[in-house]
Amino acid sequence: MYIIGIDIGGSMTKICGFGLGDKQLIKPFYIKASDQISSLYGAFGKFTSDNNINLSEIRKIQITGVGSTFISKDLHGIPTNAVEESQAIGRGGLYLSGLDKAIVVSMGTGTSIVMAENNGGNIRLGGTGVGGGTLRGLSKILLNVSDMENITKLSESGDLNNIDLKVGDITKKDIIPGMPDYMTASNFGKVSDLATKSDIALGILNMIYETVGMMSIFAARQYAMKDIVLTGTLASIPQSAEIFESLSKMFDINFHIPEYARFGTVIGAALCAGEIGEK
Repeated sequence: MYIIGIDIGGSMTKICGFGLGDKQLIKPFYIKASDQISSLYGAFGKFTSDNNINLSEIRKIQITGVGSTFISKDLHGIPTNAVEESQAIGRGGLYLSGLDKAIVVSMGTGTSIVMAENNGGNIRLGGTGVGGGTLRGLSKILLNVSDMENITKLSESGDLNNIDLKVGDITKKDIIPGMPDYMTASNFGKVSDLATKSDIALGILNMIYETVGMMSIFAARQYAMKDIVLTGTLASIPQSAEIFESLSKMFDINFHIPEYARFGTVIGAALCAGEIGEK
């Protein structure tokens, strides 16, 4: 028997499954579609077909995400439960990281921040409208590029020295102890006339990651935590690792980007069925 998790977002639908016998995660995937209902049934059909899962073998379907509000009945006659997104974010982040408690950040179209504890529940602390939607929107305006894969590829050869104003650009003295000269003083505060599209693409990514990073650091400090788990589509972009590693060193915090970080919320939705257990 299987538990299926489905995360119906604004631009893509993600799906995963767990076998109740071995409790193993079945490799998740996502599909893009303009219509949320079409993407739901498309993802479900492909997932069950690829993994040779019969409808009679599915005990429960767990759905979450903004598109889950469009589902008002069981799918294919299988018991279907809606999962509150912050609960899915928290459960998924802890499962993927192997931690008992952490600040879990979901970087999707926007960003949600959750304080998660295996024995204490999950509390949504808030979030920001800065996220993947910001990346696509600003890139469309500034670069005439909106596909995330193209933006990521474009940013690979970017140089932030042509975009951001650093602490070392404005002072030679250690004004604030612990503030290194390479720390950003102003995103896009030093845009060179010679800045390339690659520089701008990397500058947009860096601004988003630093904004999300600082908000999550403030949340971690509020709860005296040292661990922040990053999930969502933006967490899977290669440039994120270097940027968050830099923030880790500056603020003595542990940023975790686990395998399958992109699928944290949908994995958490399946786990909320309560029949799978933790790692």
